[in-house]
Amino acid sequence: MNPKIDPITTEVIRNQILSVVEEMAIALMKSAYSTNIKERRDLSAAVFDAEGRAIVQGEHLPLHLGSMLGLVKKIREKFSLEKIFPGDIFISNDPYRGGGSHLPDVAMAAPVFKDGKLVMFVGNIAHHADIGGASPGSMAGDMTEIYQEGLRIPPIKIFEKGTRLEDIFDLILLNVRVPKERIGDYQAQFSSLHLGVRRIGTLYGKWGTETLRDAMEALLDATERQIRAGIRQIPDGTYQFEDYLDDDGFGNRKIPIRAKITVKGDEITLDFTESAPQVKGNINISYSGLQATVAYTLKCLIDPNVPSNEGFYRPIHIIAPEGTITNAAFPAASAGRAQACQRVVDVIIGALAPAIPERAVAAANGSNTTAVFYGKNPETQEYYIYLETYGGGSGGRAYKDGKDGVQVHITNTSNLPIEALESEYPLFIETYALIPDSGGAGKHRGGMGLRRDVRILNHTCTFSAQGERFVLQPWGLFGGKPGGTGRLALHPGRKRETDLPSKISKVEIQSNEVVSIQTPGAGGYGNPRERNPELIRKDLREGKTSKQNAKEDYGSVA
Repeated sequence: MNPKIDPITTEVIRNQILSVVEEMAIALMKSAYSTNIKERRDLSAAVFDAEGRAIVQGEHLPLHLGSMLGLVKKIREKFSLEKIFPGDIFISNDPYRGGGSHLPDVAMAAPVFKDGKLVMFVGNIAHHADIGGASPGSMAGDMTEIYQEGLRIPPIKIFEKGTRLEDIFDLILLNVRVPKERIGDYQAQFSSLHLGVRRIGTLYGKWGTETLRDAMEALLDATERQIRAGIRQIPDGTYQFEDYLDDDGFGNRKIPIRAKITVKGDEITLDFTESAPQVKGNINISYSGLQATVAYTLKCLIDPNVPSNEGFYRPIHIIAPEGTITNAAFPAASAGRAQACQRVVDVIIGALAPAIPERAVAAANGSNTTAVFYGKNPETQEYYIYLETYGGGSGGRAYKDGKDGVQVHITNTSNLPIEALESEYPLFIETYALIPDSGGAGKHRGGMGLRRDVRILNHTCTFSAQGERFVLQPWGLFGGKPGGTGRLALHPGRKRETDLPSKISKVEIQSNEVVSIQTPGAGGYGNPRERNPELIRKDLREGKTSKQNAKEDYGSVA
């Protein structure tokens, strides 16, 4: 314990900082222009100390923490204290120069000063629907190097001493599609940071510099103790697991991700050395993305209540040689890095499942199924970009079925409601439903995937997409059966119905044609023959399981 401050005061201050973080996130969401931010909440916020150590992260997207961690530390490396001023805002998105994880996630940070001294940073990050590059939405599956993926922004100032640097802002806007929407989203990020600086300043006025400094140190130390105590509950040993990505979109198939996890006392080491070399397609992970993914997974498995801050990382050691798919080297493409991050989650859970079976879950949909529609709205004659990542099934658990049609693991976005989608874009949703029989059978069933069929109205657009678990099924656990795979199709239910690859770019879709996006389900947990018969009958009544599958998986059902 830090003898300078008591635990109650520390916890009060932690919650007050957390309230600032949440207020920043809400301000960003409510003032953004794009549906991806204002409706789907593809954003995060956090607070850091002057050295760039994470103090409090909001309960938003786990994968975003890596990008913000990287940015603040890169700022401190690049800018001396004499070059950081009140009113500055820094911006970056680059995985190699700015500590990011992919280019559409634009991270920003603003310093907080007290009595002329740098004391903290506030930060936010938002997934922009486009950052330029070869394909609308900057998320297509056909990009092979980071230069194709969009505008790379190293850690630079976008505001200096309270004044926006218009030349920098103009340069960014010149390189993106739908700049009007981008302006609105960037302004929302700026405003969120200005709010955060004011709110943190208020806390310093209330508590004083020394008390806040001592509270932050005590918080990091308490988090370290808490996570170490959790690690000690896992039996010492070495645990291994491997899983595979379907493909990279360029002929590399069944791409392995392997984890060897060593638990010794209150420390844990995760070694990804035996994973595949980085691939041509854009599913490679930067180190910051891997770090965030590991932190999320261990938080879930070890202690979901432990705060997310720098203290969490102290007993966790990650080995991932540069040039592998889990720690890609420049200029590897990484726009679809979430696909591989989801598989990293799966292999960590798979490895530790024998040691902590009550906490493990079967494989979830294992994808970040992404769809991008780009065209000119026939009513307004303005270009639009509709970007969405779709949920799917979550894995069966030791005590309960997996959830149907949800975002899983390192993503935590909402869906875009049909009403909002159809009011914003010249698109019509013909089908939005759960997919029967896509949840793997088990004592506790896996969650079901989603289906959304989109009709193009009165114009021609391009369609890009990226998905995983379209070939290799999400595995079941402890006797549970695998979940269903995903699918993309043109003209569903018609004579000319055509399957599309899971990683495609700029497919031309004509007026009145329909695209069907179908996401994977999830694996079941436990022996299906041990399932409660009433739950089987309930699934049959609700159309989640067909009679044929129920008979095959569970036996005779009365």
